[in-house]
This record gives sequence, C-alpha cells and structure tokens, in this order.
Amino acid sequence: QVQLVESGGGLVQAGGSLRLSCAASGIIFSINAMGWYRQAPGKQRELVAVITSGGSTNYADSVKGRFTISRDNAKNTVYLEMNSLKPEDTAVYYCNVNYLNFGFHTLDAWGQGTLVTVSS
Repeated sequence: QVQLVESGGGLVQAGGSLRLSCAASGIIFSINAMGWYRQAPGKQRELVAVITSGGSTNYADSVKGRFTISRDNAKNTVYLEMNSLKPEDTAVYYCNVNYLNFGFHTLDAWGQGTLVTVSS
C-alpha cells in the first residue's frame, strides 16, 4: 500500500502565497506522474497541475503563471508553489500519485486533502 501525506494548506489573504507538499511512502517500484487536484464547494474535482517522471508539467489555465509544480524524486515528494492567490483558488487540494508496484501494476493513490482558503 502507498500512503500520501499532505501539508501546507491554510488561510491566506488574496495575493498571498502558500506551498503544498505531498510525500509518498510504502511499497513503490517507481512513480510515474504526480499531480495536484482541487475541489471547491459544490464543484467537481479538477486537475490543477501534473508533473511526469521526466519533469514535464501541465497546468490548468486558471493557474498558469501563478502556480508551480515540482518534485523531488529522492524523497518521493511533490510540491505546489502557489502565488498571487485568489479567492477562487479556495478549495480542498488533493495530491495524486500514479505509480508502479512490484507486481508492475499501475495504480493511483490519493492524499487526504488539505484545505486552502483565500480571503478577499
């Protein structure tokens, strides 16, 4: 099993910054993509940003230029640097890791979610 531990959420004023972290542990042969999703009240979960094992990144249009995703492969950790935060960024942010186990099955793991609240 794989466990994801998220940290870094909180309350921030509009225009401020936060940094989210997500560390993966457990029985992992290798990690493919790592990403962040978010779900605002009354809305569906949406992709915020993803980073592949090779370092390629993709972002939702709404966060391009403000958010930066990165990963530390030695620590099995993914980060999300969020700048110029807006009230509409308020949501629960979930970490996602796509990985191979030792049976060479591709699986997904999800973090427990961390709340980000941006006040106007």
